[in-house]
Amino acid sequence: MSSVVDLVEYRPSDDEPFMNSRQREYFRAKLNSWKDEILRESRETLANLQEESQNHPDMADRASSESDRSLELRTRDRQRKLISKIDAALKRIDDGTYGYCEETGDPIGLARLDARPTATLSLEAQEMHERREKVYRDE
Repeated sequence: MSSVVDLVEYRPSDDEPFMNSRQREYFRAKLNSWKDEILRESRETLANLQEESQNHPDMADRASSESDRSLELRTRDRQRKLISKIDAALKRIDDGTYGYCEETGDPIGLARLDARPTATLSLEAQEMHERREKVYRDE
């Protein structure tokens, strides 16, 4: 297995075989790092919410605090769902299906995976999916 330093400096390239072991390790490290960051932020949010559980005497301060808390909780809920997607992507790396479109079976572009490592559809399949959604939404 490559060293951590190699993975940090490594960037997947179209010049090498798609989803070779080095690319899989690169994306595994990227996904695990992202997940660790989300979990760290969640712990910080929990600590901040526990610290700020005080009542504010001023109604405007209380409303502002509640609004901030609500926004933070919605953000954490989205990130909780993202962790599920990250775990699913890690599972796909393990079973050898990572990097391939769920609809077409074609490789998802490396640039797309680097920008959105949880992607399950190729750019073309994603665009078709969004067009279908728009058609159904407009009806």
